[in-house]
Amino acid sequence: MRAELPDERGKKRASGESRKPRSSRIRIIGLGNGMRGDDAVGLLVAHRLRQEIGDRVDVIEAEMAGVDLVELMKGANVAILVDAARSGQAAGTIHRLDGSAGSISAPIFPRSSHAIGTADALELARAMGVLPATVIVYGVEVENTEVGRPLSSAVAKVLEQVVGRIVQDCEACRA
Repeated sequence: MRAELPDERGKKRASGESRKPRSSRIRIIGLGNGMRGDDAVGLLVAHRLRQEIGDRVDVIEAEMAGVDLVELMKGANVAILVDAARSGQAAGTIHRLDGSAGSISAPIFPRSSHAIGTADALELARAMGVLPATVIVYGVEVENTEVGRPLSSAVAKVLEQVVGRIVQDCEACRA
């Protein structure tokens, strides 16, 4: 079962569809796989943010981004990434990491569904000289990423909290 999200006109669209990046100072990139339960968390947060602040920032829902994440970040001054995390903490735990300060912990962001992990993509962008000046990475601890499973209640409970934190980050970056 694929996570389906209503588009701006109320119709359904697959969560993997994304808009081409425009020249926006702030770019939010939600990562995940809409068919794998909690792994859809980045996509769901991005969709919510598009509804709330999509007229002021660039929001991309990137399913299976991997190395393409480098290209998606290119040209932004600020990149805010949202992805599923697995560090062993309780499902629903929210991590906020500064990806521009240096390497982030690769084990938190496994490679399984994106070919290379979020941490690897950030290091590649850094090596290529295309990493945005500010990179904020949100990782939400997941419980279940099996194909066809729904979002767990632990992850569903923190979606709005992540959205709120990212809205605050965007406001701080505009100041």
